[in-house]
Amino acid sequence: MQQGRSEPVQDSTSKPILLGLITALTIGVVAPLVVPHAIHPSMIFHITLHIASLTIAIFLSIVSFIAYGRNTGSRLLLMALGFTALAAVEFFYLLDATGTLAMFSVPEINAELPHVILLVMLTMFGLGVLKVNK
Repeated sequence: MQQGRSEPVQDSTSKPILLGLITALTIGVVAPLVVPHAIHPSMIFHITLHIASLTIAIFLSIVSFIAYGRNTGSRLLLMALGFTALAAVEFFYLLDATGTLAMFSVPEINAELPHVILLVMLTMFGLGVLKVNK
């Protein structure tokens, strides 16, 4: 028995399995939105791009929140919120690409909602990077 050496704690779910589950769930949820557009050859690639981006953003959000749960640092929370904002933006862009939801703008600032959320995302990432640990 060795003393002074700690074994790393195993994750309850490995990251590749988590990515597979998130991919399956994302495709399962958005498939009804995509099926009507599957016959249009050029649009399916655009929609596939948004589905892939949404899947990766959700995966990064979940992994970031898991990391935040282990080490409750404000930098990790800001990064997790930034990835969550990215997932929201990708979801709006997917809805726009499928024609399910037309982009609506915020009239006070004359900007589309995804652009506002992207600004929030960049702010969260910027604060996470610039945050000084004490």
